[in-house]
Amino acid sequence: MYSQDAEIYRELRLKSLKENPEAFLTTYEIEKDKPIEQLRRNLIASHNRFTLGAFINSGLIGIVTFVRESNPKTVHKGNIYAMYVQPEFRGNGAGKSLVQELISKAKQCDGLEQINLTVISNNNAAKRLYESFGFVTYGTERNALKSGYQYWDENLIVLRLN
Repeated sequence: MYSQDAEIYRELRLKSLKENPEAFLTTYEIEKDKPIEQLRRNLIASHNRFTLGAFINSGLIGIVTFVRESNPKTVHKGNIYAMYVQPEFRGNGAGKSLVQELISKAKQCDGLEQINLTVISNNNAAKRLYESFGFVTYGTERNALKSGYQYWDENLIVLRLN
Protein backbone atom coordinates (compact mmCIF):
# COMPACT_ATOMS: atom_id res chain seq x y z
CA MET A 1 0.00 0.00 0.00
CA TYR A 2 1.06 3.59 -0.53
CA SER A 3 0.49 6.88 1.25
CA GLN A 4 -2.15 7.82 -1.33
CA ASP A 5 -4.17 4.79 -0.12
CA ALA A 6 -4.67 6.36 3.33
CA GLU A 7 -8.39 7.06 2.87
CA ILE A 8 -9.34 3.56 1.73
CA TYR A 9 -7.03 2.06 4.37
CA ARG A 10 -8.73 4.12 7.10
CA GLU A 11 -12.16 3.02 5.90
CA LEU A 12 -11.27 -0.67 6.08
CA ARG A 13 -9.33 -0.30 9.33
CA LEU A 14 -12.29 1.38 11.03
CA LYS A 15 -14.60 -1.32 9.68
CA SER A 16 -12.32 -4.00 11.15
CA LEU A 17 -12.37 -2.31 14.55
CA LYS A 18 -16.17 -2.08 14.56
CA GLU A 19 -16.72 -5.67 13.41
CA ASN A 20 -14.03 -7.38 15.49
CA PRO A 21 -13.09 -5.07 18.38
CA GLU A 22 -11.77 -8.01 20.39
CA ALA A 23 -9.15 -8.84 17.77
CA PHE A 24 -7.17 -5.59 17.89
CA LEU A 25 -5.15 -3.72 20.48
CA THR A 26 -6.51 -0.31 19.48
CA THR A 27 -10.12 0.81 19.33
CA TYR A 28 -12.44 2.43 16.81
CA GLU A 29 -12.69 5.50 19.04
CA ILE A 30 -8.90 6.00 19.02
CA GLU A 31 -8.38 5.33 15.32
CA LYS A 32 -11.28 7.43 13.98
CA ASP A 33 -9.67 10.60 15.32
CA LYS A 34 -6.17 10.02 13.95
CA PRO A 35 -5.17 12.63 11.39
CA ILE A 36 -5.08 11.36 7.81
CA GLU A 37 -1.50 12.66 7.53
CA GLN A 38 -0.43 10.25 10.27
CA LEU A 39 -1.96 7.37 8.30
CA ARG A 40 -0.20 8.57 5.15
CA ARG A 41 3.15 8.56 6.98
CA ASN A 42 2.47 5.08 8.40
CA LEU A 43 1.78 3.73 4.92
CA ILE A 44 5.18 4.81 3.58
CA ALA A 45 6.97 1.50 3.30
CA SER A 46 10.52 0.78 4.38
CA HIS A 47 12.34 -2.52 4.62
CA ASN A 48 11.50 -2.54 8.36
CA ARG A 49 7.82 -1.58 8.13
CA PHE A 50 5.19 -2.05 5.47
CA THR A 51 1.46 -2.50 5.04
CA LEU A 52 0.00 -4.77 2.37
CA GLY A 53 -3.46 -4.64 0.88
CA ALA A 54 -5.60 -7.20 -0.91
CA PHE A 55 -7.74 -5.74 -3.67
CA ILE A 56 -10.62 -7.00 -5.80
CA ASN A 57 -11.71 -4.77 -8.68
CA SER A 58 -9.71 -1.90 -7.13
CA GLY A 59 -11.62 -2.29 -3.84
CA LEU A 60 -9.57 -2.89 -0.69
CA ILE A 61 -10.74 -6.11 0.98
CA GLY A 62 -7.84 -7.01 3.28
CA ILE A 63 -4.87 -5.50 5.11
CA VAL A 64 -1.86 -6.58 7.14
CA THR A 65 1.13 -4.71 8.59
CA PHE A 66 4.70 -5.87 9.30
CA VAL A 67 6.92 -4.01 11.76
CA ARG A 68 10.47 -5.07 12.54
CA GLU A 69 11.79 -4.52 16.04
CA SER A 70 14.34 -1.70 16.29
CA ASN A 71 16.07 -2.40 19.61
CA PRO A 72 19.52 -3.95 19.00
CA LYS A 73 18.67 -6.98 21.15
CA THR A 74 15.34 -7.63 19.39
CA VAL A 75 16.11 -6.55 15.82
CA HIS A 76 16.12 -10.23 14.80
CA LYS A 77 12.32 -10.22 15.26
CA GLY A 78 9.41 -8.75 13.34
CA ASN A 79 5.70 -8.61 14.10
CA ILE A 80 2.45 -8.96 12.23
CA TYR A 81 -0.22 -6.42 13.17
CA ALA A 82 -3.72 -5.44 12.07
CA MET A 83 -4.46 -8.47 9.88
CA TYR A 84 -8.00 -8.23 8.56
CA VAL A 85 -10.02 -9.53 5.63
CA GLN A 86 -13.63 -8.48 5.13
CA PRO A 87 -15.95 -11.34 6.17
CA GLU A 88 -17.53 -11.74 2.72
CA PHE A 89 -14.07 -12.38 1.23
CA ARG A 90 -12.76 -14.82 3.84
CA GLY A 91 -12.04 -18.31 2.59
CA ASN A 92 -11.22 -17.19 -0.95
CA GLY A 93 -7.43 -16.97 -0.47
CA ALA A 94 -7.10 -13.24 0.26
CA GLY A 95 -5.76 -13.80 3.77
CA LYS A 96 -3.42 -16.50 2.55
CA SER A 97 -2.08 -14.20 -0.18
CA LEU A 98 -1.50 -11.39 2.31
CA VAL A 99 0.42 -13.60 4.74
CA GLN A 100 2.41 -15.25 1.94
CA GLU A 101 3.46 -11.85 0.52
CA LEU A 102 4.27 -10.52 4.00
CA ILE A 103 6.55 -13.49 4.72
CA SER A 104 8.23 -13.14 1.34
CA LYS A 105 8.93 -9.43 1.87
CA ALA A 106 9.96 -9.91 5.50
CA LYS A 107 12.50 -12.56 4.52
CA GLN A 108 14.31 -9.83 2.57
CA CYS A 109 15.13 -8.07 5.87
CA ASP A 110 18.78 -8.81 6.56
CA GLY A 111 19.19 -10.63 9.87
CA LEU A 112 15.48 -11.26 10.47
CA GLU A 113 15.07 -14.62 12.22
CA GLN A 114 11.46 -14.78 13.30
CA ILE A 115 8.02 -13.27 12.79
CA ASN A 116 5.73 -12.99 15.81
CA LEU A 117 2.05 -12.27 16.18
CA THR A 118 -0.80 -12.64 18.62
CA VAL A 119 -4.26 -13.95 17.84
CA ILE A 120 -7.37 -14.18 20.00
CA SER A 121 -7.38 -17.75 21.35
CA ASN A 122 -10.81 -18.67 19.99
CA ASN A 123 -10.08 -17.40 16.44
CA ASN A 124 -9.55 -20.86 15.00
CA ALA A 125 -9.74 -19.80 11.36
CA ALA A 126 -6.88 -17.31 11.81
CA LYS A 127 -4.81 -19.85 13.75
CA ARG A 128 -5.27 -22.43 10.96
CA LEU A 129 -4.18 -19.85 8.39
CA TYR A 130 -0.96 -19.06 10.28
CA GLU A 131 -0.27 -22.73 11.01
CA SER A 132 -0.50 -23.47 7.27
CA PHE A 133 2.65 -21.32 6.86
CA GLY A 134 4.52 -23.04 9.70
CA PHE A 135 3.70 -20.65 12.54
CA VAL A 136 3.53 -22.38 15.91
CA THR A 137 1.90 -21.37 19.18
CA TYR A 138 4.42 -21.01 22.00
CA GLY A 139 2.18 -19.64 24.72
CA THR A 140 -1.12 -18.19 25.79
CA GLU A 141 -1.60 -14.95 27.65
CA ARG A 142 -4.71 -15.14 29.78
CA ASN A 143 -6.80 -11.96 29.94
CA ALA A 144 -4.47 -10.30 27.42
CA LEU A 145 -7.12 -7.82 26.31
CA LYS A 146 -9.93 -6.24 28.31
CA SER A 147 -12.87 -4.06 27.39
CA GLY A 148 -15.27 -3.23 30.18
CA TYR A 149 -15.78 -6.52 31.98
CA GLN A 150 -14.90 -8.71 28.98
CA TYR A 151 -11.49 -10.40 28.74
CA TRP A 152 -9.87 -12.20 25.80
CA ASP A 153 -6.95 -14.61 25.85
CA GLU A 154 -4.29 -14.38 23.15
CA ASN A 155 -2.11 -17.07 21.65
CA LEU A 156 1.51 -16.07 21.08
CA ILE A 157 2.60 -17.39 17.69
CA VAL A 158 5.96 -17.45 15.91
CA LEU A 159 7.41 -18.39 12.55
CA ARG A 160 11.14 -19.21 12.73
CA LEU A 161 12.83 -18.24 9.49
CA ASN A 162 16.15 -20.05 9.93
